[in-house]
Amino acid sequence: MRIVVALGGNALLRRGEPMTTDAQRVNVATACVHLAPLAEQHDLLISHGNGPQIGLLALEEAAYESVPDAPLDVLGAETQGMIGYLVQQELTNRLPDGAPLATVLTMIEVHHDDPAFGDPTKPIGPLYDQEGADALAAERGWAFKADGDSLRRVVPSPAPRRILEIRQIECLLDQGCTVVCAGGGGIPMVRGSSGKLVGVEAVIDKDHASGLLARDAKADLLVLATDAPGAFLGFGTPDQRVITRANPAALLAEHKSEFAAGSMLPKVIAACDFAQNTGKVATIGALAEIEGMVAGTAGTQISVDVAGVEVAASQDSTPGRSHERNTQ
Repeated sequence: MRIVVALGGNALLRRGEPMTTDAQRVNVATACVHLAPLAEQHDLLISHGNGPQIGLLALEEAAYESVPDAPLDVLGAETQGMIGYLVQQELTNRLPDGAPLATVLTMIEVHHDDPAFGDPTKPIGPLYDQEGADALAAERGWAFKADGDSLRRVVPSPAPRRILEIRQIECLLDQGCTVVCAGGGGIPMVRGSSGKLVGVEAVIDKDHASGLLARDAKADLLVLATDAPGAFLGFGTPDQRVITRANPAALLAEHKSEFAAGSMLPKVIAACDFAQNTGKVATIGALAEIEGMVAGTAGTQISVDVAGVEVAASQDSTPGRSHERNTQ
């Protein structure tokens, strides 16, 4: 089976942790404990987020005032190399000696007139209080939006249209190689007036890029790994219930407003798009339960073969136990 696993930011750096290499390495090592068995049994593509890392690099650029800041596409390429290295190293240490593994620097084309350029929504970097955000907004011209009780810098997040290295990625897969690619949503590129590629100031959403990767690479399964057991209805309320199985059209039509724009909504949309466009399964859930997600017994399973939206019978119920049909 060919599987795309998109690692959420929590797999690299948990909220509140220092943005150090050591902290990231520990989290990546934990992720690779779960990824290694998949790499041995399946064709595996691994993508990842880069929000905290690219935000930190932007801060470092801003602190060095003698030269202009490096643009976000260059910083995105830096994060692909840095995070890809950590994943590649930790996964190599857990695979049989000589198992082929590669990181591909991945450019993804976007449209220059994407409305996202006029409405930045992608959070990057650390959390700020109001005073700190106001100071940076005045000094750097950065935009900020709420992230819980704090504020976070936001940048444009255009829709991914075409993965420029998809042929190279497929060649590696055909040779039995596990591939780390489309990191941080890919490096955003547009076609200039002359037809040449030009990097742009944006960060593509990792989940949407991973969905495109799964479609273009003809994956059999898309896994969106996070720190939650799945997508919830009524999240954060006493009546919250995890969605066990859902039809993509029904889920978006009936419950799209249930999901937070900065966290679960991109995963739900990416999963639904993949399921609708391919007729295959996408699943959202906890990285620690990835074997069950692949087997269809854990996580939120999204498939056109499901009628409606099904939720667990209780808050602690897990997929595979009794379900009740959600008729809302």
